[in-house]
Amino acid sequence: MVSLTETLAIQKIANNLYSFLPGQPHPYADQKISFSGVAYDLDLGAFWSGGSKLPALTNLLVNTLERKKSVFCQLILEIVKRAIKYRENKGEPITREEIEELNELILKVNFKIPELWSEDFLNNLPSQKKQDVDIEKPRKAIGEAKRQDMIRKLQEIMNLTPQERGYVFEKFLKELFEVFWLKPRSSFRIIGEQIDGSLELDGETYLIEAKWESKKTGIQDLLGFNGKITGKATWSRGIFISYNGFTDEALTAFLRGRPTNLITLTAQDLYFILVGREGFYLCLDDAIRMKVRYAAETGNIGVSVYELLISMEGKKDAKQ
Repeated sequence: MVSLTETLAIQKIANNLYSFLPGQPHPYADQKISFSGVAYDLDLGAFWSGGSKLPALTNLLVNTLERKKSVFCQLILEIVKRAIKYRENKGEPITREEIEELNELILKVNFKIPELWSEDFLNNLPSQKKQDVDIEKPRKAIGEAKRQDMIRKLQEIMNLTPQERGYVFEKFLKELFEVFWLKPRSSFRIIGEQIDGSLELDGETYLIEAKWESKKTGIQDLLGFNGKITGKATWSRGIFISYNGFTDEALTAFLRGRPTNLITLTAQDLYFILVGREGFYLCLDDAIRMKVRYAAETGNIGVSVYELLISMEGKKDAKQ
């Protein structure tokens, strides 16, 4: 029987491993390079529940620890081995800090994997300290003139009539995605349902839903978009962009016990991406990455870019 302490540790291990592999392999990719591939190769397929990745991964780890304890270390080691190849191909190599954190968490379930503690292995991994988002990324990254033009366009949307605003906001978003090299695709329709577009980041496809109404977005819209995502391929992700943000009740109710593959953005988020805060700047692609990681670690899909900028400022102060 897994103890309460072990259960908490397993949840943290799942959060740590979340970005190591996809839950299910892309149909044209190596079927083994996924959490489900590892599970089936180690004869643990019965423990892989499928569906949303984090709950499925947690379930795999808990069941292996409880029912096939002798295979637990082999499972972790095989995940790391395949993740090294997967993440390297994505241009996001596994870092020393990720493995060191994983090692400490594994100790809490009374295991230690010698291969992962090897100094030769750890020394050959890149350090996250050198890979952190550049918190002083200069404005010229997208061109100062273009940045100011995008700020002006975002502010002008507020002065448009409701009839004009939706089309202009969608056009603005497509241009913004192009500015940050996110390979946007315009609106498309799938069997009668409207998807406002999609973008590509780090080999992942994100479906986009955008709302421009003057009121904040509520729970029904979030649930509807989540249904669109879960009705597609299991590796699909989503970004819900609401011009005026989301009600606190919607975010609270949506997060309550519900696995999801979406994050949120608001016009305020887009504004702070463009203007920064006190000399700190965050590109849209980095903001998405940070929001995805924050959601994976905390379950909070609505952390604001302003909060991320504050945390980045604190990291810089701590280093000085």
